[in-house]
This record gives sequence, C-alpha cells and structure tokens, in this order.
Amino acid sequence: MLKFFRRKKPDPAAAPEAVAEATDTAAAADTASVVAEAPAVAPEVAAPAPEPAPPVELEPPTLPAAAPGKPGWRERLRGSGFARSFGGLFARNPKLDDDLLDEIETALLTADVGVAATTQLVEQLRRRMKAREFADANALLAALRADLVALLQPVAQPLAIDASARPFVILTVGVNGVGKTTTIGKLARRFRDEGRSLMLAAGDTFRAAAVAQLQAWGERNGVAVIAQGQDADPASVAFDALQAAKSRGVEVLVADTAGRLHTQQGLMAELGKIRRVLGKLDPSAPHEVLMVIDGTTGQNALSQLRQFHAAVNVTGLVVTKLDGTAKGGVVFALAREFGIPIRFAGIGERPEDLRVFDAQAFVDALLPEALGG
Repeated sequence: MLKFFRRKKPDPAAAPEAVAEATDTAAAADTASVVAEAPAVAPEVAAPAPEPAPPVELEPPTLPAAAPGKPGWRERLRGSGFARSFGGLFARNPKLDDDLLDEIETALLTADVGVAATTQLVEQLRRRMKAREFADANALLAALRADLVALLQPVAQPLAIDASARPFVILTVGVNGVGKTTTIGKLARRFRDEGRSLMLAAGDTFRAAAVAQLQAWGERNGVAVIAQGQDADPASVAFDALQAAKSRGVEVLVADTAGRLHTQQGLMAELGKIRRVLGKLDPSAPHEVLMVIDGTTGQNALSQLRQFHAAVNVTGLVVTKLDGTAKGGVVFALAREFGIPIRFAGIGERPEDLRVFDAQAFVDALLPEALGG
C-alpha cells in the first residue's frame, strides 16, 4: 500500500530564501517516501547526511546615529517619561491657574526630578504667577523652560583635557550595569577622532567578559589596552597602565574599574586604593574621576553618587541610557544637590550618541515647544 504524506505548504509571507528552503525540503520528503515504498532490488549503503550549515550570527539592529544639534536630542528623548508627562499637560490645562501648577508639580515628581528640586521650581512659578508676570500659559511654559535650563547650566561643563598632564588620567567608576565599559569604548572613539593618543586600562578584573569587551573596543579603535586577566589586582593594573602610558608619552589614560554597589564598603575602599596607587606615580592622578550613572535609576542615583563621591571624590558625571525608558528628571536632582559637572549624556547605542552635555538642548527635548505641543 502506498503511503501518502501531507506536504506542508510554504508560507508566502516568509522571506524568499525561507520559501525556497521549505519547497526543497518538501520535495525531498516526497522523493524519500516513494523510494521507501519501491520494491527492494539490492541493498544499498545510505549516503551520509549533509552537515547542516553553521548558523549565521547577525549583529543586533541599531538605530542610526542621532542627528547633530538639538534635533538629535529631541528625536531620542521624546519617548522619555519626562517628555511624555509634559506632552499634553499644557493642552489639558490652557488656563493659567493653580490647577496647572499642581499638574506641573505632579509631572515633575513623576519624572524623578525629586521633591526638593520640584518644590523649588513650582514655588518660583507660583510667586511669579501671583505677581501677574505671566500673560498666559505659554508664558509660564517659557518660564519653566528657563528655570530648568538655569538649574542645569552651571553643571554643563565639558571635559577639558589638561595638556600639561601627560598622561591625563581618567578613572571611571559606577555601580553594576550602568554601561561603564561601553562608555569607555565610546570615549576612546571620541578621543581618537580628536587626534589624541590614548591607552585603556582593563581594571574590571572581577568580570572576565569586561576585559574582553574593553579589548574589543581597543582593537576597533586602534587603542592599546593594558590588562592582566581575571581576578588580578585592579590597583596593579592601574599602576602598570600608568607606567606604560608615561613611557610611551600617551596623552590620555582611561582606567576601567569593576562595577560595585555603593553599599559594598569593602569594594568602595578598593577604589580608594586604586586612587592612592596612581598617586604614587603621579601625585595629581587621577585628574578626572568620571562616574557613570544609569538614567533609568531614578532617585537611587543620588545615594549612589553620595557614596562614590565620599570614597573617591567624583569630579564629573556621564548619564547614560537617556534614550530608553529613562524619565530624565534625575539629571535635575543631581545638579541641584551636588553641582558636579555633567560631562556627557548617552542618547543612543552608537559611539556618536555619547554627546557632550548640552543643558539647553536637553531641556528643549523634554518640554513641548508651545501650548498644546
């Protein structure tokens, strides 16, 4: 008796290569069934099955680099919690009254601006509204924008490389998972594009993948990486890297460190050791202690910075992942409480998306341009 096999029809919505592969597979199955039912004539040795082709690894899709200037900031931050909170607020409350101020206060708190900064901003607007300084809600929106820019302007200070310090040592710190090693790779790309000679120190010896990741960034950018492997003493790595950078006349040395929770006192003390060891070779090193902060962290970023600042005297901040689900308001809270310069902001995955922090562009990207915007 002949056996019939139901052929699986290829999905017409599939890619052409997938359709062709499905058709060929079905045809091969039909042929095999007919051969199986034919009378045996002579025993044959089955041919070995072809080896399957190795899977092709594709790079995950990434957005193109953000547009230069303010358009790029607005494009990448329009999905943030801050921008969404204010998107329709002025459209819902065109009337200039206390209800509008209450909604502004709620939106600021929801966007992680923090109680202290929010109270300060709303009370300033309330006093000016009672003094009849605003003709309409549009004028109040303009005042809010100006107040937010004024809050950030003092900390919007680009990183300046001191040419007399050779090498200029940047020590990067932060908690686990904030994008510290990736930020170092992007900084390497920026410094290389500026024509600076530099070196990287793979001081995150706790996580083996971190050393490999930094070495990959070094190869991609043509930058030397000093490493000793997993579980090596981070202070020893930093010391060797500074010695090598001095002997080669390198302009910038960027040292990675292991991510650690700010509550882990032993690991926080290790950062102090790294700083002291660097100081033995160069009393002024590190010249910049750059803390990387995840923009999605919220108000917990304040306690993180407080502990790291006490341990190693943080001199600059990088706020990453602002293009994702970050609310963005924590930037204002950090600026108000600490006044530490914000050097860079991450608004995308590509190296070009690590932007020098621009207070005006940042605020313009978060607020609607006009009433009902």
